[in-house]
Amino acid sequence: MTRISRPIAVFDLDNTLAGTAHRQHFLEARPRDWKGFFAAAPQDPPLAQGVAMCLEAAEECEIVYLTGRPERCRKDTVAWLAAQGLPEGRIHMRSNSDFRPARHTKLEILRRLGRDREIRMLVDDDELVCDAAAQAGFRVVRARWAAASEALKDAQEREGRT
Repeated sequence: MTRISRPIAVFDLDNTLAGTAHRQHFLEARPRDWKGFFAAAPQDPPLAQGVAMCLEAAEECEIVYLTGRPERCRKDTVAWLAAQGLPEGRIHMRSNSDFRPARHTKLEILRRLGRDREIRMLVDDDELVCDAAAQAGFRVVRARWAAASEALKDAQEREGRT
């Protein structure tokens, strides 16, 4: 018997579903305070537009979360998603020692997910991730509903931390 799987909708977390403005100051310090930045994540406010899009997508799609957060943040991330009433779904996180740019790590995972499943869309705020995914043929929704942070952009690209 052939099983037909639902398509996948892939959602980023930081500045897509979760507002990070309250913890940006940790990235503006020199050296950057990564421990403080990630420790403050459980207090992130939900971003209404991203949450609504995720809930709507869940009606037709399996939800998968794809974040640059390190694996050590998994427990807090799972609890935050549940507290917001977001659908359960696989969460792909970086290994604690992976500091490659998000556009590389996320595209690698998207390609792996897309080998045997339809990826309906990727929703992400990182323009470089969005550009790479679109160039690879994925449908991209650019999450532009949170205030952009130069410190976060720099961290995503140069330090591969989120």
